Amino acid sequence: MPFKIKNSTLVYLSALFFVLFYNFSFFGNVIKVYKFSGLNIIYIISLGVVLYSLIVFLLNLINTKYTLKPILIFLFIAASLAAYTMDTFNVVINDIMIQNIMETDSGEASDLVTTKAIIYLIVLGILPSILVLLAKVEYGKFKKELLSRIKTFFLSLLIIVIVIFSFSKFYTSFFREHKPLRYYTNPTYFIYSIGKYVHRKYLVKPIPYKKLGLDAKVQSSTKKPKLVIMVLGEAARAADFELNGYKRETNPNLIKLKDLINFGNVYSCGTETAVSVPCMFSRLSRSDYKDAKAKAMDTVIDVLDHAKINLLWKDNNSDSKGVATRIKNYIDVKNLKDPNYCENGECYDMIMLKGLQKFVNTHKGDTFIVLHQKGSHGPAYYKRYPKSFEKFKPVCHSNQLEKCTKEEIKNAYDNTILYTDYFLSQVVKFLKANSKTHATAMLYMADHGESLGENGIYLHSMPYFIAPDFQKHIGAMMWLSDDFKPYRKELEKRKKEKFSQDNLFDSILGIMDVKTKVYNPKLDVFHNEKQ
Repeated sequence: MPFKIKNSTLVYLSALFFVLFYNFSFFGNVIKVYKFSGLNIIYIISLGVVLYSLIVFLLNLINTKYTLKPILIFLFIAASLAAYTMDTFNVVINDIMIQNIMETDSGEASDLVTTKAIIYLIVLGILPSILVLLAKVEYGKFKKELLSRIKTFFLSLLIIVIVIFSFSKFYTSFFREHKPLRYYTNPTYFIYSIGKYVHRKYLVKPIPYKKLGLDAKVQSSTKKPKLVIMVLGEAARAADFELNGYKRETNPNLIKLKDLINFGNVYSCGTETAVSVPCMFSRLSRSDYKDAKAKAMDTVIDVLDHAKINLLWKDNNSDSKGVATRIKNYIDVKNLKDPNYCENGECYDMIMLKGLQKFVNTHKGDTFIVLHQKGSHGPAYYKRYPKSFEKFKPVCHSNQLEKCTKEEIKNAYDNTILYTDYFLSQVVKFLKANSKTHATAMLYMADHGESLGENGIYLHSMPYFIAPDFQKHIGAMMWLSDDFKPYRKELEKRKKEKFSQDNLFDSILGIMDVKTKVYNPKLDVFHNEKQ
Protein backbone atom coordinates (compact mmCIF):
# COMPACT_ATOMS: atom_id res chain seq x y z
CA MET A 1 0.00 0.00 0.00
CA PRO A 2 1.42 3.43 -0.95
CA PHE A 3 2.73 5.61 1.86
CA LYS A 4 4.16 9.11 2.13
CA ILE A 5 7.76 9.84 3.10
CA LYS A 6 10.03 12.86 2.81
CA ASN A 7 12.90 12.48 0.38
CA SER A 8 15.47 13.27 3.08
CA THR A 9 13.94 10.65 5.38
CA LEU A 10 14.15 8.05 2.59
CA VAL A 11 17.83 8.88 2.13
CA TYR A 12 18.60 8.60 5.86
CA LEU A 13 16.71 5.32 6.27
CA SER A 14 18.24 3.81 3.13
CA ALA A 15 21.75 4.72 4.27
CA LEU A 16 21.08 3.18 7.70
CA PHE A 17 19.70 0.04 6.06
CA PHE A 18 22.83 -0.30 3.91
CA VAL A 19 25.16 0.03 6.90
CA LEU A 20 23.26 -2.39 9.14
CA PHE A 21 22.39 -5.19 6.70
CA TYR A 22 24.80 -5.08 3.74
CA ASN A 23 28.13 -4.77 5.53
CA PHE A 24 28.52 -7.95 7.57
CA SER A 25 31.60 -8.81 5.55
CA PHE A 26 33.14 -5.38 6.08
CA PHE A 27 32.65 -5.33 9.83
CA GLY A 28 33.56 -9.01 10.09
CA ASN A 29 36.92 -8.38 8.42
CA VAL A 30 37.49 -5.28 10.53
CA ILE A 31 36.92 -7.28 13.72
CA LYS A 32 39.49 -9.84 12.57
CA VAL A 33 42.07 -7.04 12.61
CA TYR A 34 40.74 -4.96 15.50
CA LYS A 35 39.33 -7.22 18.20
CA PHE A 36 35.91 -6.12 19.42
CA SER A 37 36.99 -5.08 22.91
CA GLY A 38 38.05 -1.98 24.83
CA LEU A 39 38.53 1.16 22.75
CA ASN A 40 38.23 -0.89 19.58
CA ILE A 41 34.49 -1.06 20.15
CA ILE A 42 34.29 2.74 19.88
CA TYR A 43 36.57 2.72 16.84
CA ILE A 44 34.46 0.13 15.04
CA ILE A 45 31.25 2.03 15.83
CA SER A 46 32.92 5.17 14.47
CA LEU A 47 33.54 3.30 11.20
CA GLY A 48 29.80 2.70 10.99
CA VAL A 49 29.16 6.40 11.54
CA VAL A 50 31.67 7.39 8.85
CA LEU A 51 30.23 4.86 6.39
CA TYR A 52 26.68 6.02 7.15
CA SER A 53 27.62 9.67 6.61
CA LEU A 54 29.43 8.83 3.38
CA ILE A 55 26.41 6.95 2.00
CA VAL A 56 24.11 9.83 2.98
CA PHE A 57 26.44 12.23 1.17
CA LEU A 58 26.45 10.07 -1.98
CA LEU A 59 22.69 9.47 -1.99
CA ASN A 60 22.13 13.20 -1.75
CA LEU A 61 23.94 13.59 -5.05
CA ILE A 62 21.12 11.68 -6.74
CA ASN A 63 18.32 12.95 -4.50
CA THR A 64 16.01 14.35 -7.18
CA LYS A 65 12.45 13.59 -8.17
CA TYR A 66 13.49 11.61 -11.23
CA THR A 67 16.60 9.81 -10.03
CA LEU A 68 16.24 8.90 -6.35
CA LYS A 69 13.83 5.98 -6.65
CA PRO A 70 15.29 4.21 -9.71
CA ILE A 71 18.87 4.52 -8.46
CA LEU A 72 17.91 3.33 -4.97
CA ILE A 73 16.20 0.27 -6.48
CA PHE A 74 19.30 -0.48 -8.56
CA LEU A 75 21.52 -0.08 -5.48
CA PHE A 76 19.37 -2.38 -3.32
CA ILE A 77 19.36 -5.10 -5.99
CA ALA A 78 23.08 -4.80 -6.77
CA ALA A 79 24.13 -4.39 -3.13
CA SER A 80 22.14 -7.49 -2.12
CA LEU A 81 24.07 -9.60 -4.64
CA ALA A 82 27.35 -7.96 -3.62
CA ALA A 83 26.56 -8.71 0.04
CA TYR A 84 25.84 -12.35 -0.81
CA THR A 85 29.10 -12.71 -2.73
CA MET A 86 31.23 -11.06 -0.05
CA ASP A 87 29.50 -12.76 2.89
CA THR A 88 29.70 -16.19 1.27
CA PHE A 89 33.10 -16.17 -0.43
CA ASN A 90 34.87 -13.28 1.33
CA VAL A 91 35.83 -11.75 -2.02
CA VAL A 92 36.05 -8.10 -3.05
CA ILE A 93 33.83 -6.54 -5.73
CA ASN A 94 36.42 -4.47 -7.62
CA ASP A 95 36.49 -3.33 -11.25
CA ILE A 96 38.13 -6.58 -12.38
CA MET A 97 35.35 -8.54 -10.67
CA ILE A 98 32.83 -6.37 -12.53
CA GLN A 99 34.66 -7.25 -15.76
CA ASN A 100 34.49 -10.94 -14.83
CA ILE A 101 30.75 -10.63 -14.29
CA MET A 102 30.26 -8.91 -17.65
CA GLU A 103 32.34 -11.55 -19.47
CA THR A 104 30.97 -14.63 -17.68
CA ASP A 105 28.77 -16.92 -19.76
CA SER A 106 25.37 -18.17 -18.61
CA GLY A 107 26.73 -21.59 -17.62
CA GLU A 108 29.28 -20.15 -15.23
CA ALA A 109 26.77 -17.64 -13.88
CA SER A 110 24.26 -20.41 -13.13
CA ASP A 111 26.77 -22.01 -10.73
CA LEU A 112 26.45 -18.92 -8.54
CA VAL A 113 22.64 -19.08 -8.37
CA THR A 114 21.92 -20.68 -5.01
CA THR A 115 19.10 -20.70 -2.48
CA LYS A 116 21.12 -18.38 -0.27
CA ALA A 117 21.69 -15.97 -3.17
CA ILE A 118 17.97 -15.91 -3.90
CA ILE A 119 17.20 -15.22 -0.23
CA TYR A 120 19.68 -12.32 -0.22
CA LEU A 121 18.13 -10.99 -3.42
CA ILE A 122 14.58 -11.21 -2.06
CA VAL A 123 15.21 -9.93 1.48
CA LEU A 124 17.87 -7.29 0.78
CA GLY A 125 17.09 -6.50 -2.84
CA ILE A 126 13.49 -7.00 -3.88
CA LEU A 127 11.63 -6.23 -0.64
CA PRO A 128 13.27 -2.83 0.00
CA SER A 129 12.87 -2.06 -3.72
CA ILE A 130 9.12 -2.73 -3.44
CA LEU A 131 8.94 -0.33 -0.47
CA VAL A 132 10.73 2.33 -2.52
CA LEU A 133 8.30 1.75 -5.41
CA LEU A 134 5.30 2.08 -3.08
CA ALA A 135 6.67 5.21 -1.41
CA LYS A 136 5.14 8.52 -2.41
CA VAL A 137 8.23 10.66 -1.98
CA GLU A 138 7.55 14.25 -0.96
CA TYR A 139 9.86 17.08 -2.03
CA GLY A 140 9.85 20.62 -0.66
CA LYS A 141 9.93 23.85 -2.62
CA PHE A 142 13.08 24.50 -4.63
CA LYS A 143 14.78 27.02 -2.29
CA LYS A 144 13.93 25.05 0.83
CA GLU A 145 15.03 21.82 -0.83
CA LEU A 146 18.31 23.33 -2.00
CA LEU A 147 19.11 24.70 1.45
CA SER A 148 18.27 21.36 3.06
CA ARG A 149 20.49 19.55 0.55
CA ILE A 150 23.43 21.90 1.19
CA LYS A 151 23.03 21.43 4.95
CA THR A 152 23.04 17.65 4.53
CA PHE A 153 26.16 17.77 2.35
CA PHE A 154 28.10 19.85 4.82
CA LEU A 155 26.80 17.99 7.88
CA SER A 156 27.79 14.64 6.37
CA LEU A 157 31.28 15.88 5.55
CA LEU A 158 31.60 17.56 8.96
CA ILE A 159 30.71 14.33 10.77
CA ILE A 160 33.25 12.39 8.70
CA VAL A 161 36.00 14.95 9.39
CA ILE A 162 35.22 15.19 13.13
CA VAL A 163 35.18 11.41 13.60
CA ILE A 164 38.40 10.85 11.64
CA PHE A 165 40.27 13.62 13.46
CA SER A 166 38.90 12.54 16.83
CA PHE A 167 40.37 9.08 16.33
CA SER A 168 43.28 10.08 14.09
CA LYS A 169 45.66 7.40 15.36
CA PHE A 170 43.16 4.66 14.60
CA TYR A 171 42.30 6.02 11.15
CA THR A 172 45.97 6.48 10.26
CA SER A 173 46.43 2.77 10.94
CA PHE A 174 43.17 1.87 9.21
CA PHE A 175 43.90 3.72 5.96
CA ARG A 176 47.64 3.07 5.74
CA GLU A 177 48.19 -0.36 7.24
CA HIS A 178 44.82 -1.97 6.50
CA LYS A 179 43.77 -0.27 3.26
CA PRO A 180 42.15 -3.43 1.80
CA LEU A 181 39.47 -3.40 4.53
CA ARG A 182 37.68 -0.51 2.84
CA TYR A 183 37.25 -2.67 -0.28
CA TYR A 184 34.50 -4.54 1.60
CA THR A 185 32.27 -1.51 2.16
CA ASN A 186 28.89 -1.91 0.50
CA PRO A 187 27.60 -0.24 -1.66
CA THR A 188 30.32 2.43 -1.75
CA TYR A 189 33.22 0.37 -3.07
CA PHE A 190 31.29 -1.54 -5.70
CA ILE A 191 29.81 1.78 -6.95
CA TYR A 192 33.37 3.05 -7.29
CA SER A 193 34.33 -0.20 -9.03
CA ILE A 194 31.46 0.09 -11.53
CA GLY A 195 32.53 3.65 -12.30
CA LYS A 196 36.14 2.54 -12.74
CA TYR A 197 35.10 -0.31 -15.05
CA VAL A 198 32.82 1.89 -17.17
CA HIS A 199 35.53 4.54 -17.46
CA ARG A 200 38.18 2.00 -18.44
CA LYS A 201 35.90 0.11 -20.83
CA TYR A 202 33.92 2.84 -22.54
CA LEU A 203 35.26 6.32 -21.79
CA VAL A 204 39.00 5.97 -22.28
CA LYS A 205 40.15 6.95 -25.76
CA PRO A 206 40.71 3.78 -27.83
CA ILE A 207 44.35 2.80 -28.33
CA PRO A 208 45.42 2.31 -31.96
CA TYR A 209 45.87 -1.39 -32.68
CA LYS A 210 49.48 -2.56 -32.87
CA LYS A 211 50.59 -5.52 -34.98
CA LEU A 212 53.47 -7.53 -33.58
CA GLY A 213 55.88 -9.98 -35.15
CA LEU A 214 55.06 -9.35 -38.79
CA ASP A 215 58.64 -10.42 -39.47
CA ALA A 216 58.07 -13.79 -37.76
CA LYS A 217 59.59 -16.81 -39.47
CA VAL A 218 60.20 -20.40 -38.42
CA GLN A 219 63.80 -21.57 -38.36
CA SER A 220 63.24 -25.13 -37.22
CA SER A 221 65.73 -26.98 -35.03
CA THR A 222 64.01 -30.35 -35.49
CA LYS A 223 63.87 -32.65 -38.51
CA LYS A 224 60.15 -33.32 -38.07
CA PRO A 225 57.40 -30.71 -38.04
CA LYS A 226 56.43 -29.64 -34.54
CA LEU A 227 53.17 -30.54 -32.83
CA VAL A 228 52.89 -28.64 -29.56
CA ILE A 229 49.77 -28.66 -27.41
CA MET A 230 49.31 -26.06 -24.70
CA VAL A 231 46.74 -26.95 -22.07
CA LEU A 232 45.43 -23.77 -20.49
CA GLY A 233 44.26 -24.76 -17.01
CA GLU A 234 41.54 -23.17 -14.92
CA ALA A 235 41.82 -22.30 -11.20
CA ALA A 236 44.49 -24.96 -10.59
CA ARG A 237 46.56 -24.01 -7.57
CA ALA A 238 50.03 -25.50 -7.22
CA ALA A 239 49.42 -26.52 -3.60
CA ASP A 240 47.09 -29.39 -4.57
CA PHE A 241 49.38 -31.05 -7.11
CA GLU A 242 51.05 -34.22 -5.87
CA LEU A 243 53.94 -33.26 -8.16
CA ASN A 244 54.56 -30.28 -5.88
CA GLY A 245 54.74 -32.36 -2.70
CA TYR A 246 51.03 -32.49 -1.86
CA LYS A 247 50.41 -35.52 0.34
CA ARG A 248 47.35 -36.71 -1.56
CA GLU A 249 47.61 -38.77 -4.75
CA THR A 250 46.16 -36.17 -7.09
CA ASN A 251 48.65 -36.92 -9.92
CA PRO A 252 48.80 -40.72 -10.17
CA ASN A 253 49.24 -40.61 -13.97
CA LEU A 254 51.57 -37.67 -14.38
CA ILE A 255 53.92 -38.75 -11.61
CA LYS A 256 54.67 -41.93 -13.60
CA LEU A 257 55.34 -40.10 -16.85
CA LYS A 258 58.87 -40.24 -18.12
CA ASP A 259 60.24 -36.93 -19.39
CA LEU A 260 57.65 -34.82 -17.57
CA ILE A 261 59.16 -31.65 -16.14
CA ASN A 262 57.16 -30.07 -13.35
CA PHE A 263 57.65 -26.40 -12.51
CA GLY A 264 56.70 -25.91 -8.89
CA ASN A 265 57.40 -22.20 -8.54
CA VAL A 266 55.27 -20.45 -11.15
CA TYR A 267 53.04 -17.43 -10.50
CA SER A 268 50.10 -15.97 -12.38
CA CYS A 269 49.63 -12.52 -13.86
CA GLY A 270 46.27 -12.08 -12.17
CA THR A 271 43.84 -13.83 -9.88
CA GLU A 272 41.03 -14.09 -12.42
CA THR A 273 40.62 -15.45 -15.94
CA ALA A 274 39.71 -12.05 -17.40
CA VAL A 275 43.17 -10.76 -16.51
CA SER A 276 45.43 -13.80 -16.50
CA VAL A 277 44.49 -15.26 -19.89
CA PRO A 278 44.99 -12.11 -22.01
CA CYS A 279 48.03 -11.18 -19.89
CA MET A 280 49.83 -14.53 -20.23
CA PHE A 281 49.57 -14.51 -24.03
CA SER A 282 50.45 -10.81 -24.23
CA ARG A 283 53.80 -9.13 -24.86
CA LEU A 284 53.10 -7.11 -21.70
CA SER A 285 54.44 -8.13 -18.30
CA ARG A 286 52.25 -8.29 -15.19
CA SER A 287 53.59 -4.93 -13.99
CA ASP A 288 52.78 -3.28 -17.36
CA TYR A 289 49.51 -5.06 -18.05
CA LYS A 290 46.41 -3.00 -18.78
CA ASP A 291 43.34 -4.60 -20.31
CA ALA A 292 42.81 -1.94 -22.97
CA LYS A 293 46.50 -1.91 -23.88
CA ALA A 294 46.69 -5.71 -24.18
CA LYS A 295 43.60 -5.89 -26.38
CA ALA A 296 45.08 -3.26 -28.68
CA MET A 297 48.01 -5.42 -29.75
CA ASP A 298 48.75 -8.85 -31.18
CA THR A 299 49.20 -11.81 -28.85
CA VAL A 300 51.75 -14.58 -29.20
CA ILE A 301 49.01 -16.57 -30.97
CA ASP A 302 48.88 -13.84 -33.62
CA VAL A 303 52.67 -13.91 -33.96
CA LEU A 304 52.51 -17.68 -34.58
CA ASP A 305 49.87 -16.97 -37.20
CA HIS A 306 52.18 -14.45 -38.88
CA ALA A 307 54.83 -17.22 -38.96
CA LYS A 308 52.29 -19.41 -40.85
CA ILE A 309 52.08 -22.04 -38.10
CA ASN A 310 48.89 -24.13 -38.05
CA LEU A 311 46.75 -22.93 -35.15
CA LEU A 312 43.78 -24.37 -33.28
CA TRP A 313 42.11 -23.11 -30.12
CA LYS A 314 39.55 -25.41 -28.48
CA ASP A 315 37.59 -23.86 -25.64
CA ASN A 316 35.69 -25.60 -22.86
CA ASN A 317 35.71 -22.44 -20.74
CA SER A 318 33.87 -19.14 -21.22
CA ASP A 319 36.05 -17.99 -24.18
CA SER A 320 39.61 -16.97 -25.06
CA LYS A 321 39.22 -13.47 -23.54
CA GLY A 322 40.17 -11.93 -26.86
CA VAL A 323 43.34 -14.00 -27.38
CA ALA A 324 42.07 -16.21 -30.22
CA THR A 325 39.60 -13.87 -31.91
CA ARG A 326 41.78 -13.30 -34.98
CA ILE A 327 42.69 -16.89 -35.85
CA LYS A 328 40.83 -19.10 -38.28
CA ASN A 329 40.39 -22.27 -36.23
CA TYR A 330 38.52 -21.57 -32.99
CA ILE A 331 36.16 -24.25 -31.67
CA ASP A 332 33.83 -23.80 -28.70
CA VAL A 333 33.03 -27.24 -27.25
CA LYS A 334 31.37 -26.39 -23.96
CA ASN A 335 27.80 -26.54 -25.24
CA LEU A 336 28.06 -29.72 -27.29
CA LYS A 337 25.61 -32.55 -26.60
CA ASP A 338 27.95 -35.55 -26.87
CA PRO A 339 26.62 -38.17 -24.40
CA ASN A 340 30.11 -39.67 -23.99
CA TYR A 341 31.59 -36.47 -22.60
CA CYS A 342 28.71 -34.21 -21.60
CA GLU A 343 26.00 -34.28 -18.95
CA ASN A 344 23.94 -31.79 -16.95
CA GLY A 345 24.44 -29.16 -19.62
CA GLU A 346 28.25 -29.24 -19.42
CA CYS A 347 31.09 -31.08 -21.13
CA TYR A 348 34.13 -32.60 -19.46
CA ASP A 349 37.55 -31.56 -20.71
CA MET A 350 38.19 -34.86 -22.48
CA ILE A 351 35.82 -33.72 -25.23
CA MET A 352 38.59 -31.42 -26.47
CA LEU A 353 40.59 -34.43 -27.69
CA LYS A 354 37.71 -35.51 -29.92
CA GLY A 355 38.51 -34.78 -33.56
CA LEU A 356 42.02 -33.60 -32.73
CA GLN A 357 43.73 -36.31 -34.78
CA LYS A 358 41.74 -35.28 -37.85
CA PHE A 359 43.00 -31.71 -37.49
CA VAL A 360 46.61 -32.90 -37.22
CA ASN A 361 46.22 -35.20 -40.21
CA THR A 362 44.80 -32.48 -42.43
CA HIS A 363 47.29 -29.74 -41.51
CA LYS A 364 50.84 -30.20 -42.67
CA GLY A 365 53.78 -28.43 -41.08
CA ASP A 366 54.27 -26.99 -37.60
CA THR A 367 51.14 -26.98 -35.44
CA PHE A 368 50.32 -25.25 -32.17
CA ILE A 369 47.11 -26.16 -30.35
CA VAL A 370 45.56 -24.59 -27.24
CA LEU A 371 43.08 -26.60 -25.15
CA HIS A 372 41.33 -24.26 -22.71
CA GLN A 373 40.04 -26.32 -19.79
CA LYS A 374 37.01 -26.01 -17.59
CA GLY A 375 39.47 -27.50 -15.12
CA SER A 376 38.75 -26.63 -11.49
CA HIS A 377 36.26 -23.82 -12.04
CA GLY A 378 34.26 -23.22 -8.87
CA PRO A 379 32.13 -23.13 -6.90
CA ALA A 380 30.49 -26.23 -8.44
CA TYR A 381 33.68 -28.31 -8.42
CA TYR A 382 31.69 -31.55 -8.41
CA LYS A 383 30.50 -30.82 -11.97
CA ARG A 384 34.01 -30.74 -13.42
CA TYR A 385 34.71 -34.47 -13.42
CA PRO A 386 32.84 -37.72 -14.15
CA LYS A 387 31.55 -39.71 -11.19
CA SER A 388 34.32 -42.29 -11.68
CA PHE A 389 36.87 -39.66 -10.60
CA GLU A 390 35.22 -39.03 -7.25
CA LYS A 391 38.13 -40.52 -5.33
CA PHE A 392 38.24 -38.15 -2.39
CA LYS A 393 35.12 -38.29 -0.23
CA PRO A 394 32.84 -36.96 1.20
CA VAL A 395 32.28 -34.39 -1.54
CA CYS A 396 30.47 -31.06 -1.65
CA HIS A 397 27.70 -31.73 -4.19
CA SER A 398 26.49 -28.15 -4.18
CA ASN A 399 27.41 -24.75 -5.50
CA GLN A 400 26.49 -23.38 -2.08
CA LEU A 401 29.85 -23.75 -0.38
CA GLU A 402 28.45 -22.43 2.89
CA LYS A 403 26.42 -25.65 3.14
CA CYS A 404 29.54 -27.82 2.93
CA THR A 405 32.40 -28.51 5.28
CA LYS A 406 35.93 -27.47 4.37
CA GLU A 407 36.76 -31.15 3.98
CA GLU A 408 33.94 -31.66 1.46
CA ILE A 409 34.99 -28.60 -0.53
CA LYS A 410 38.62 -29.68 -0.49
CA ASN A 411 37.70 -33.20 -1.62
CA ALA A 412 35.61 -31.94 -4.52
CA TYR A 413 38.40 -29.60 -5.61
CA ASP A 414 41.06 -32.31 -5.37
CA ASN A 415 38.91 -34.53 -7.57
CA THR A 416 39.09 -31.82 -10.25
CA ILE A 417 42.90 -31.93 -10.05
CA LEU A 418 42.72 -35.71 -10.29
CA TYR A 419 40.67 -35.39 -13.48
CA THR A 420 43.09 -32.80 -14.86
CA ASP A 421 45.88 -35.31 -14.15
CA TYR A 422 44.04 -37.88 -16.29
CA PHE A 423 43.29 -35.36 -19.02
CA LEU A 424 46.93 -34.26 -19.26
CA SER A 425 48.10 -37.88 -19.36
CA GLN A 426 45.74 -38.47 -22.30
CA VAL A 427 47.12 -35.39 -24.07
CA VAL A 428 50.61 -36.88 -23.68
CA LYS A 429 49.30 -40.24 -24.94
CA PHE A 430 47.92 -38.46 -28.01
CA LEU A 431 51.26 -36.74 -28.59
CA LYS A 432 53.19 -39.99 -28.23
CA ALA A 433 50.96 -41.53 -30.89
CA ASN A 434 52.05 -38.72 -33.22
CA SER A 435 55.75 -38.74 -32.32
CA LYS A 436 56.78 -40.77 -35.38
CA THR A 437 55.71 -37.98 -37.69
CA HIS A 438 56.08 -34.92 -35.42
CA ALA A 439 58.34 -33.45 -32.76
CA THR A 440 55.78 -33.36 -29.96
CA ALA A 441 55.50 -31.45 -26.69
CA MET A 442 52.90 -30.43 -24.11
CA LEU A 443 52.89 -27.22 -22.10
CA TYR A 444 50.50 -26.91 -19.16
CA MET A 445 49.86 -23.71 -17.25
CA ALA A 446 46.88 -22.71 -15.11
CA ASP A 447 45.44 -19.23 -15.47
CA HIS A 448 45.27 -18.60 -11.71
CA GLY A 449 44.89 -20.44 -8.42
CA GLU A 450 42.03 -20.86 -5.96
CA SER A 451 41.20 -20.33 -2.29
CA LEU A 452 39.42 -23.17 -0.51
CA GLY A 453 38.43 -21.54 2.77
CA GLU A 454 41.84 -20.56 4.10
CA ASN A 455 41.26 -17.53 6.36
CA GLY A 456 37.61 -17.64 5.33
CA ILE A 457 38.38 -16.87 1.67
CA TYR A 458 36.93 -18.91 -1.22
CA LEU A 459 37.31 -19.00 -5.02
CA HIS A 460 39.60 -16.31 -6.50
CA SER A 461 39.61 -12.72 -7.92
CA MET A 462 41.08 -11.00 -4.87
CA PRO A 463 43.11 -7.87 -5.73
CA TYR A 464 46.57 -9.18 -6.59
CA PHE A 465 48.53 -7.35 -3.89
CA ILE A 466 46.35 -8.72 -1.08
CA ALA A 467 45.44 -12.07 -2.67
CA PRO A 468 46.67 -15.15 -0.80
CA ASP A 469 49.41 -17.22 -2.39
CA PHE A 470 46.88 -19.95 -3.18
CA GLN A 471 45.30 -17.66 -5.81
CA LYS A 472 48.64 -16.79 -7.50
CA HIS A 473 50.85 -19.88 -7.18
CA ILE A 474 49.77 -22.07 -10.10
CA GLY A 475 50.25 -25.52 -11.56
CA ALA A 476 52.67 -25.64 -14.52
CA MET A 477 54.57 -28.41 -16.31
CA MET A 478 55.96 -29.64 -19.64
CA TRP A 479 56.32 -32.95 -21.43
CA LEU A 480 58.85 -33.16 -24.24
CA SER A 481 59.40 -36.01 -26.70
CA ASP A 482 62.88 -37.25 -27.64
CA ASP A 483 63.04 -34.70 -30.46
CA PHE A 484 63.39 -32.05 -27.74
CA LYS A 485 65.92 -34.10 -25.78
CA PRO A 486 68.57 -31.31 -25.75
CA TYR A 487 66.15 -29.14 -23.76
CA ARG A 488 65.22 -31.65 -21.06
CA LYS A 489 68.50 -31.92 -19.18
CA GLU A 490 68.82 -28.19 -18.67
CA LEU A 491 65.11 -27.72 -17.91
CA GLU A 492 65.48 -30.27 -15.12
CA LYS A 493 68.08 -27.96 -13.56
CA ARG A 494 65.80 -24.94 -13.90
CA LYS A 495 62.49 -26.44 -12.82
CA LYS A 496 62.75 -25.04 -9.27
CA GLU A 497 63.46 -21.51 -10.46
CA LYS A 498 60.77 -18.91 -10.00
CA PHE A 499 58.91 -18.25 -13.23
CA SER A 500 55.70 -16.44 -14.06
CA GLN A 501 53.23 -16.08 -16.87
CA ASP A 502 55.52 -13.30 -18.15
CA ASN A 503 57.72 -16.11 -19.50
CA LEU A 504 55.02 -17.71 -21.64
CA PHE A 505 55.08 -15.39 -24.69
CA ASP A 506 58.77 -15.92 -25.41
CA SER A 507 58.80 -19.57 -24.36
CA ILE A 508 56.12 -20.37 -26.94
CA LEU A 509 58.13 -18.56 -29.60
CA GLY A 510 61.20 -20.43 -28.37
CA ILE A 511 59.81 -23.94 -28.53
CA MET A 512 58.25 -23.21 -31.94
CA ASP A 513 61.58 -21.81 -33.26
CA VAL A 514 59.97 -18.54 -34.32
CA LYS A 515 62.46 -15.77 -35.06
CA THR A 516 61.15 -12.21 -34.72
CA LYS A 517 62.21 -8.84 -33.31
CA VAL A 518 59.54 -9.04 -30.57
CA TYR A 519 61.16 -12.19 -29.14
CA ASN A 520 63.01 -11.66 -25.84
CA PRO A 521 65.40 -14.57 -25.18
CA LYS A 522 65.83 -13.54 -21.53
CA LEU A 523 62.23 -14.56 -20.83
CA ASP A 524 62.35 -17.81 -22.80
CA VAL A 525 62.72 -20.79 -20.43
CA PHE A 526 64.25 -22.74 -23.31
CA HIS A 527 66.84 -20.08 -24.18
CA ASN A 528 69.66 -21.35 -21.94
CA GLU A 529 69.47 -24.73 -23.65
CA LYS A 530 70.09 -23.21 -27.07
CA GLN A 531 73.38 -21.53 -26.20
